Amino acid sequence: MRHKILGIVVLMLFVQQAKAQWTKGEGKGYYKLSFWSLVADQHYTSSGEIDPNATRGNFTTSLYAEYGVTNKIDIITYVPFVRVYQNKRVSGVTGNTLQEGEAVNALGDVDVALRYALHKSSKLALSGSLKLGFPTGKSTGGSDGSFQTGDGEFNQQLQFDLGVPFKVNKVGGYGKITTAFNNRTQGFSDEFHYGLELGIKPIQKFWAIARLYSVNSFNNGSLSAQTAQGSIFANNVEYTSVGVELAYYLTKKLGVSLNYTSAVSGKIIYAAPSYSGGLFLEL
Repeated sequence: MRHKILGIVVLMLFVQQAKAQWTKGEGKGYYKLSFWSLVADQHYTSSGEIDPNATRGNFTTSLYAEYGVTNKIDIITYVPFVRVYQNKRVSGVTGNTLQEGEAVNALGDVDVALRYALHKSSKLALSGSLKLGFPTGKSTGGSDGSFQTGDGEFNQQLQFDLGVPFKVNKVGGYGKITTAFNNRTQGFSDEFHYGLELGIKPIQKFWAIARLYSVNSFNNGSLSAQTAQGSIFANNVEYTSVGVELAYYLTKKLGVSLNYTSAVSGKIIYAAPSYSGGLFLEL
């Protein structure tokens, strides 16, 4: 699911926050409005090769929030509003329309998570989280059913994050390691996730962040992985992605961010980069 595994799945994906994942603290919050775009005319096949497909796009507007219920417990929510579309296909020889364009606009799959601080200090952060993915999106849509805004399954993801801050020549930064197990229902295969993240703050108010994230299928589901041209909601999706995010604080609490992410290898997933931008607020 490209909007989850690269956003960003990254999924996607939660990689929305521009700092290592220390819990927020009681009464404190982080809120973000994001715009994410993917346009692809090719995809990775089940064998990892790249094949062409009709140009499809996914534009997602999302609301993301973290709130500290206590000093050790955060509640996290992610609510996407998705537009899935396909461009009109026109013959380069005759100019005739070969296939009409089409689009579906709907709510995507909503995520709700609890994060617990297993250890929290100025030198180390170790947290565990449980994310529930609700099938609130459309699992079928459009004239052929492939214009999906969700996968139709309820999943539960157990995740651990280990974050360490550092300073080199007065330049602050952090490193983070993520591992997760995603239990999926409705015949989808379970998944193992891992990620690496490095953030530096070269100047005041500015963060530069690099990420590597990987999703690996256990191939233990009963649902067929073969869907039309590598649908972003197919079963047994696998990928390794790299991304860069830049975040700038306009004030002490308000900031903007830009993100570029692309899969460097994959199976049953679009072979194209995604772009996102957002406005975040820390209270």
